[in-house]
Amino acid sequence: MIVENWLFMSNMLKNNFLRIFIALALIMLGQTTANSQGSVIVNSQLSTINSQLSIVNSLDSLIQAKLPKGGQVGVSVFDLGDGQQLYAYQADRLCRPASTQKLITAITALNQPRAQEPFRTEVWYKGEIANDTLRGDIYIVGGMDPELMETALDTLIDLAAALPFHVLGGQVYGDVSMKDSLYWGKGWLWDDNPESFQPYLSPLMLNKGFVKVAAIPTNPGEPARLEVKPSSTYFNIINETKTRTSSAGKFTVMRDWMNNANDITVGGNITARRVEEINVYSSQDFFMHTFLERLGTKFTLMQPWYNFAELQKDSTCQLIAVYETSVQKVLKQMMKESDNLNAEAMFTRLGVQVSGNSHVSAEESIKAVQALVRVMGLNPDDYRIADGCGLSMYDYVSPELLVAFLRYAYADNRIFPHLFRALPVSGVDGTLKNRMRKGSPAYQQVHAKTGSYTGISTLAGYLETNSKRYLAFAIMCQNQLKASEARALQDAICEMLVKQ
Repeated sequence: MIVENWLFMSNMLKNNFLRIFIALALIMLGQTTANSQGSVIVNSQLSTINSQLSIVNSLDSLIQAKLPKGGQVGVSVFDLGDGQQLYAYQADRLCRPASTQKLITAITALNQPRAQEPFRTEVWYKGEIANDTLRGDIYIVGGMDPELMETALDTLIDLAAALPFHVLGGQVYGDVSMKDSLYWGKGWLWDDNPESFQPYLSPLMLNKGFVKVAAIPTNPGEPARLEVKPSSTYFNIINETKTRTSSAGKFTVMRDWMNNANDITVGGNITARRVEEINVYSSQDFFMHTFLERLGTKFTLMQPWYNFAELQKDSTCQLIAVYETSVQKVLKQMMKESDNLNAEAMFTRLGVQVSGNSHVSAEESIKAVQALVRVMGLNPDDYRIADGCGLSMYDYVSPELLVAFLRYAYADNRIFPHLFRALPVSGVDGTLKNRMRKGSPAYQQVHAKTGSYTGISTLAGYLETNSKRYLAFAIMCQNQLKASEARALQDAICEMLVKQ
């Protein structure tokens, strides 16, 4: 019993050398008191400790050799098979997670009883139909679907067009009451605007709130041909490009985002097909303008403008059309491509499901994460959760917290299969496609989420060793301006672990 208690204590310690010291002390105790059966156990423990001491020394040396001057790193590695901490290096250090924050969001969302309910966008009418006219209004109710594209919008309109009226006597309303009016997360950088990775959040989103502009060269000196998707009159395109004219400068796609303008100016020298994405202000207006514009091709609109209002259901309400997107599709894009909108959509819906409220802010979602942290036996007050995607400068977590979430997911069949197949695979796809490629010991062995912005680079997930052991790990590099050096350290750690 004494030996078992000391072993338990050693496993709970975060310092690798303290754990090894205790284990060696147990071995010495076992050599003087154990029977023949105990000797076998002690010998096995000695072999395990020697192996662990070797990997600890190797990883320590690797970090000392590859960590840039002024840089910091926190590392936590847990053996999921034997349930022991394999390695820890400043594992409790608070770090900015960048997009590894998406792991926390995904695991907390997948932990909910209603986790697999699809994202829904609904179209309703409210009123009475008489003589081919709806004497009432149409509502489109947003469900924070981040994967609703042009084809989905057209599908909703086609379903509505099958109804027994073709004149709309009332108005068209957008219901965006699911979420508060804050279109960015707390701590997001204002000057990331107008990048497409930072759209204006809304329960009604079309094409993720951004426009894709392609410029195709024509004859030298003439403007390039532009292709813009999705098509809409909500924004205005100004073509200032020149084909094969070096004096035209670099290819640019810009708008006056400081004044929330949607005049998109495309300029520069076009020698080959170029593509750029730019967000538009604001997502819900972009959605509603385009919806109304296309609705007008199917119906006669007596009041051809839109507004925003919450649908108050009564006996005159009728569901017209529904568009659904599976959680797995949202999750795959969120993890493989590190899609911030998808993460915020999961985060918002998490708040709705946990609180039971139909109108939420980020606070409900944050409380859900904090509750799960308590379930794991950790104190949520030791960390800071500000958003769902990791763009926030206010997020602070630790490697040990990320590993705790990964361990929790691994132990739950409701969570792990969905999460695991959504993660990028080393050298294969997603944000790990060009890392640990073929020829690397870690090729196809790492399923993990990346995270990066200026000075920050993180990697956390699962890997399989050559001895078929499964590890959960988190590597959080901070204060490293050269992202390539941080990634090199992370990859080298993974390759060393895979060789175990």
